[in-house]
Amino acid sequence: MKTYRAAIIGAGVIAKVHAKTLHENARTELVAIADIAEERVRELAAAYGAAPYTDYRVMIRERAPDIVIITLPHHLHQEAAIACASLGCHVLLEKPMALNAAECADIIEASIAHNVMMAIGHMQHYYPANQKAKEIVRSGRLGQLVAIHDRRHHPYFLPERPAWFLEKSLSGGGIVINIGSHSIDKIQWLTGSAVRQVKANLTFYGDRGNVEGSGIMFMQTSAGVTATVSLCGYRNITANETELLFTGGQLKIAGNKLWVSGSEREYEEILLDEPVEPFQAQWNDVLSVVDKGTGYVESAVYGQSVCAVVDAAYRSHESGAEELVTQFADSPAGAAR
Repeated sequence: MKTYRAAIIGAGVIAKVHAKTLHENARTELVAIADIAEERVRELAAAYGAAPYTDYRVMIRERAPDIVIITLPHHLHQEAAIACASLGCHVLLEKPMALNAAECADIIEASIAHNVMMAIGHMQHYYPANQKAKEIVRSGRLGQLVAIHDRRHHPYFLPERPAWFLEKSLSGGGIVINIGSHSIDKIQWLTGSAVRQVKANLTFYGDRGNVEGSGIMFMQTSAGVTATVSLCGYRNITANETELLFTGGQLKIAGNKLWVSGSEREYEEILLDEPVEPFQAQWNDVLSVVDKGTGYVESAVYGQSVCAVVDAAYRSHESGAEELVTQFADSPAGAAR
């Protein structure tokens, strides 16, 4: 099978995971990494035999990668994605896709104009517990899905968090856009539907920055499923749980484990198959799309739908009213995967 030349823009924490993934993938050659922090990019590039750059445009022109992974602060996603597309590179762009749905539209337009893939890194699709839960939802074995409750509590204002995360103009927001995007993605992907309405209430009690530290969202999907999301980034006990309520039982996803309850009304753990490492699974999907040469913007259209829900949540907090989700395709392409 064809092998591909890949490069990474950004040399932070998540870039290290991607670099390891590319290095271990038999169909990929990691040729270069770019970051404005020269010492940091030299260190990461040297670990994998890649060429270091401080200008990603120069990197692309000199190294001609087939695919570029973008792992930059959120406010740089739009510019970098459009630049890569204009230079003929396929792109895997970390979530959130951009600061808002309008920026996502510009990215999609560039992808179409230059006939390149624009994939968004929604990792919820690659965890075994989520995959099994989606299989059960589709099977109908627990009856009709009626509600989802998602809870994510994680200290958000830790000293080690880079300052740009806590500046709204650079990050797009706080815990809602950064962590809540996972919840929104999970709800849409598990239900195979789109969030249509959002009522949100946020708080701003962080000890630095100007972004929200908690959020409660009440949502309705196009499939008629009601969903709630609880996000808290203060000094709470960490939680990452999703409950799915059906007419004939319920599922509970907690971290990488899955439990089911039926007529006996007690939870029983479902043993999961040994998975493909999630980042490898994601990268294999990226290669599959490039191999086929079709479906280049499906992931991006879906990524825009997630950002559109985030936009609606912020509008709802400001207005105090429920807001309709706008600026996304009627049927998110990724929702049916």
